[in-house]
Amino acid sequence: MNNKREFDSSVTKQIDAWKKKFPKEKPESSIIMSLRFIQDHYGWLSDKHLDMLADYLDLAPIRVYEVASFYSMYHRKPVGKYVLGICGSISCMLRGSEPLLHHLETKLDIKLGDTTKDGLFTLKEVECLASCTKAPAMVVNGTQYVEDLTPESLDKLVDNLRQGEQL
Repeated sequence: MNNKREFDSSVTKQIDAWKKKFPKEKPESSIIMSLRFIQDHYGWLSDKHLDMLADYLDLAPIRVYEVASFYSMYHRKPVGKYVLGICGSISCMLRGSEPLLHHLETKLDIKLGDTTKDGLFTLKEVECLASCTKAPAMVVNGTQYVEDLTPESLDKLVDNLRQGEQL
């Protein structure tokens, strides 16, 4: 790489293996998974990481930045151990997601987009989770869905996660 910054070798191995699945003339096809490999290893995607990936894939940096900024699964700043994504789409809004978001902000003593001082929780708003019939809904760490939310169920969820319990 021409700027002398390199990823950990385990990350480049993953990126290289993924790149092989696509035509050599289409390196942008590997951006999404490459960003995931980088985020899984480093915890978030800094500008340095995005620039390094663009350089590694021989792409204009904007091609990497536009993908990283479009998808809510990518973290552009450090996040807590638990990323709580409250759905802000219409069905969840109509069923009370906004007051629940404010409830979490108060309980966690943070604002939307922030991380608690202890590094445990980051609060985000996400787009539709396809849980309209069980709205309001949220996703924890991008993989675990929680539906039919109430202030009480949120309190229990946060308390359980603080104690290290699984969902």
